[in-house]
Amino acid sequence: MDLKQGSDRFAVFKEKCRAHHLRITPQRMAVYRALMEAQGHPSADDIFNDVKHEFPNISFDTVYRALMTFSEIGIIDTVEGHGAPKRFDVNPDGHHHFYCIGCGRIIDFYSEAMDQAKIPSEIKRKCRILGRRMVLKGYCDECRKRMRGK
Repeated sequence: MDLKQGSDRFAVFKEKCRAHHLRITPQRMAVYRALMEAQGHPSADDIFNDVKHEFPNISFDTVYRALMTFSEIGIIDTVEGHGAPKRFDVNPDGHHHFYCIGCGRIIDFYSEAMDQAKIPSEIKRKCRILGRRMVLKGYCDECRKRMRGK
């Protein structure tokens, strides 16, 4: 991520925190920074392991609560772990996910066709739609290669 994009995201982060009367503590900043620097969709454990280098006395609970608070106020998204721990997504652009059932990787992808998929009318009547994200499941290229090699 380039510096301008990073500073823009931190500005949005601070703005959303203030709008929700959430103190911007050094620990919360560190959690958000670790999210922005992470590759893919990290778990709370991944973020905790990154942040504890800067804050050795920080607890896993503090990191987890920060992540869940960020998700609740719309700074990040929570991604289902498909039986594994929750994962977190800091990518603000509308996108979809491919979940590899072999290795557990979650890969972002963009698809105008999926963005335009028709929402069933019964869902529209019963629910208030705030966003959409399609999840495809299967095997990534690396897992497919390993499977062929057996």
